Amino acid sequence: MDFIPEEINQFSENHTTAESALIYDLNRQTHIQIMIPRMLSGHLQGKILSLFSHMIKPMNVLEIGTYTGYSALCMAEGMQKEGVLVTIDKNEEIEEFTQSYFDKSEFTNQIDYKIGNAIDIIPTLDLEFDLVFIDADKINYSNYFDLIIDKTTQGGFIIADNVLWSGKVVEPLNSKDKDTKAMLDYCEKIHNDPRVENVLMPVRDGLLIARKL
Repeated sequence: MDFIPEEINQFSENHTTAESALIYDLNRQTHIQIMIPRMLSGHLQGKILSLFSHMIKPMNVLEIGTYTGYSALCMAEGMQKEGVLVTIDKNEEIEEFTQSYFDKSEFTNQIDYKIGNAIDIIPTLDLEFDLVFIDADKINYSNYFDLIIDKTTQGGFIIADNVLWSGKVVEPLNSKDKDTKAMLDYCEKIHNDPRVENVLMPVRDGLLIARKL
């Protein structure tokens, strides 16, 4: 769903700091080689994630849903030098492609790329996170939040992507599929959770940003 005219979106991208050479190449090669490239965060959203990371200066970052690594590399840009970025994805088919870009980056020794089910992996992580990015299967967004809220530092941020789900969240209730219903439930869950304050930004497909109080 286009929330603003294409001309305004292009103007916004034209006045947003450019991607690094590596991230630009990752963007391009994802579109050339990988199926469903629209899953990529992209220039504008990626830079938003990078700026959040620079503002927070996280020691540890958790990403649920790696895809080709674009958003992970964006968030790594603001991470502390001693920090760790744990990113989890269940797609083994693009693991080699994604790992190759992590290996080319200056953050290669800080990125812990895990293949598997995040529901199973998250409880095993013995870390606290200052920044969490959720961009995986929509059905489990609420489950992911429940698993990571106690692992998030006070003042830490939990950012969830795709919460507007191409605008389907505002369609008539009887037309909503299970993924749309999951996004509605997640938005209501976060909005009514006294442990966080939140803002929903209508950027790209919607970013719900929660700060742990």
